[in-house]
Amino acid sequence: MTALETVFRIESPRIIAAVARIVRDVGIAEELAQDALVAALEQWPRDGVPDNPGAWLMATARHRAVDLIRRRENYARKLQEIGRTLETTAPPEEPSAPDDIDDDLLRLVFTTCHPVLSPEARTALTLRLLGGLTTPEIARAFLAPEATIAQRIVRAKRTLATKNIAFEVPYGPDREARLGSVLDVIYLIFNEGYAATAGDDWLRPSLCEDALRLARLLAGLMPKEPEVHALASLLEFQASRSAARTGPDGDPVLLKDQNRRRWNRLLIARGITALGRADAVATGAPGPYALQATIAACHAHAYTYAETDWPTIATLYGLLAARFPSPVVELNRAVAVSMTEGPAQALELVDTLATEPALRDYHLLPSVRGDLLLRLGRTTEAKAEFERAAGLARNERERRLLLRRAEEAP
Repeated sequence: MTALETVFRIESPRIIAAVARIVRDVGIAEELAQDALVAALEQWPRDGVPDNPGAWLMATARHRAVDLIRRRENYARKLQEIGRTLETTAPPEEPSAPDDIDDDLLRLVFTTCHPVLSPEARTALTLRLLGGLTTPEIARAFLAPEATIAQRIVRAKRTLATKNIAFEVPYGPDREARLGSVLDVIYLIFNEGYAATAGDDWLRPSLCEDALRLARLLAGLMPKEPEVHALASLLEFQASRSAARTGPDGDPVLLKDQNRRRWNRLLIARGITALGRADAVATGAPGPYALQATIAACHAHAYTYAETDWPTIATLYGLLAARFPSPVVELNRAVAVSMTEGPAQALELVDTLATEPALRDYHLLPSVRGDLLLRLGRTTEAKAEFERAAGLARNERERRLLLRRAEEAP
């Protein structure tokens, strides 16, 4: 990657956000940011790289936005109110500090994650505009054809434009609902990197890094939102285990078998700090990400699998299931119950989930059931469950692990 590409990848979210505030269209804003990049490719080799390349790109994109407004008669009023002010405002002498984040980026976050878009479109558009990923990079990350991702992004921009979605940060009752969409998109991106749904690789570290960067960004943008800090905390804790989650061959390593000396203590410390910030600004009952982050903290504090505080984890999953019902949460609670009350009690809980439509093709349901049956000595049934789980798994690494567990069952 050239120096210009690196600068543009870092600065593009800020540039797009600033220009979108002027033109009120994220698609046009991205085009103007790309125009600024093209101008840099033409001018910098001839005139030299400016002292502040980020400020140069920002000023160029903003000026082009003002020119665009001037050319459109229906933007005449905006030109008078906004364009002249921007035209006469000198660009900053120094580029903004990385942590000096203005409201434009916050508006862009809420726009790319607007509920009017499908979850898939929100994810692709967020990675494109805020993550700085190219269409081929997003396609590779999600194992989708480039044409599919490109169409998804184009349609998302068109939807935002045709529905006249306001480029703003919602307030009042709308804010909590919209914030949930933002957090869910970032969590989805992280999870796809943490345990890939399909393909030959179980981990995709670049996606985890992009999601973690977005979570930290959002925490800087919204320091008084407890769930924002809680999500950042959860991702820090989860990311801390990455090095220990695969073996030399790239196959998954179960939690109980992981070498915890390979867990990243710096990320764990960051997770603890972020969770503390969430607690400090919380005014009511903990939200779903706060509860999940607290569960992750229990794992992080245990230096060995045997030291894990399973009773607390089971209690926290009980609270999570009561306040935010989900069959996946119930399945995780069953795992914790198996460690506190035994596999027989947990198996009863798992069997009640067998008819859940959401878990019908979820490979972890028979996987957990197979583990419980194995611990109860019901080997033949356990083998069958592991094989069923392998048949449902779309990720090749995970499928191999499940088949190996079936073969190795005594």
